[in-house]
Amino acid sequence: MFNLGDWSSWRNWLLLLLVSPLVQAIDLDINDDQSLKDAASTAAFGMMSHYHGNESGQTPGKLPNTWWEGGVMFMTLIEYWYATGDTTYNDEVSVGMEWQAGDGDYMPANDSSYLGNDDQVFWGLAAMTAAELAYPDVDGQYSWLSLAQGVFNTQIRRWDADTCNGGLRWQIWVYEAGYTMKNSVSNGGLFQLSARLARYTNNQTYYDWANKVWNWVESSPLLSNSTWNVADSTTVDDNCVSQGNEQWSYNYGMFLGGAAYMYDHSNGTTKTKWLNAVNGLLNVTLDKFFPSSYGGNIMSEITCEPNEVCNNNEILFKGLVSNWLALTSLLVPSTSDTILPKLQGSAEAAAEACTGNSNNTCGVRWYTKKWDGWSGLEEQCSTTSVFAANLMAKNGTGPVTSTTGGNSSSDPSAGTGSKDDGGTTAQKTITTADKAGAGILTAVFAGAWIGMMAWMLC
Repeated sequence: MFNLGDWSSWRNWLLLLLVSPLVQAIDLDINDDQSLKDAASTAAFGMMSHYHGNESGQTPGKLPNTWWEGGVMFMTLIEYWYATGDTTYNDEVSVGMEWQAGDGDYMPANDSSYLGNDDQVFWGLAAMTAAELAYPDVDGQYSWLSLAQGVFNTQIRRWDADTCNGGLRWQIWVYEAGYTMKNSVSNGGLFQLSARLARYTNNQTYYDWANKVWNWVESSPLLSNSTWNVADSTTVDDNCVSQGNEQWSYNYGMFLGGAAYMYDHSNGTTKTKWLNAVNGLLNVTLDKFFPSSYGGNIMSEITCEPNEVCNNNEILFKGLVSNWLALTSLLVPSTSDTILPKLQGSAEAAAEACTGNSNNTCGVRWYTKKWDGWSGLEEQCSTTSVFAANLMAKNGTGPVTSTTGGNSSSDPSAGTGSKDDGGTTAQKTITTADKAGAGILTAVFAGAWIGMMAWMLC
């Protein structure tokens, strides 16, 4: 203890009081619904403080330097509305999702020239979430169900049977880096969207496509139905023999969620098939992304969090997986007792990590149980999602269908008139000349852009 008569000690003590903010985590009682709602409200408020699409002169639904993240943000807000009953952000959701809808297919003119199939499908899944949670359609605008159908219809036209016997490419356009890749999130996204449309509409076409995508993925290096490993990508350059085996939680969650929907929509031996898939994927997901070194009940993005190198995309993955775990627990009730402790442990840790900037700013790593110095919309989004997921898993009745309370209008032909599909089901094989032409086009575009920027700065 310092000497009260020692001015130097007094000075240091007073300085510590002045520069050290009163840091308090989000107060969370995991067993109390109102506490979870309050925690979700705090995190959502922090998330929306980064959103400016509702301001004069800004573009509704568009986030700086990214397009796909807007779909994740709105999907999270729909889940938040469903779990808490709070309508605070409903106007932003409805306006933003309609503004970015393009021709009813989430291929908006201002962004469609550089999108990937994974970018587009997240907006389709957001619209599907709105339909399933009975989020109100907007009068005179595209229905949520029709927007999901529009994404489905544009994506199946891009199914590439000319290379690797099928599969969806990562990128839509030949001039995009990554066009030669076929990856898990794009194919898993189409699989999950198809499965959800099949369940909601009871339309066999969607069910058949879900099976088609799943069967192809199982035959590729992307998914093993013996170990349930999910690889990140493969490439047409070697006819999809090799794999990029980086481990990301959302790849597992995407297939797990789709398998849960297929289980709920199936009967007999087919139901057993999908239950095996759910259990296999769930077990690996929980073993891999809820490390025992952190207690076993706290989610971690293991490829990037330990070295603190997660980018904004990757920071969103835990929130997505939280939602898919909650939905799985509702669609496959036998998984509930396994999933809920994982969601609860993650939410409690996340709440303790929201101590930043004296305003409950949340960080990336939840297992630290203190703020790690990171902040942004993505951190707030994932934290909002894990709180909402707990409420959904505890109290939800499961996503509705067209016969169990769903009232979003169907348009099976949505998106069929779109020209922004990057190809057709009869897609031609890409030649060296095509690749060279794509490189020239990219160079010309880049040169024009640099020239324009130089002119603007003069």
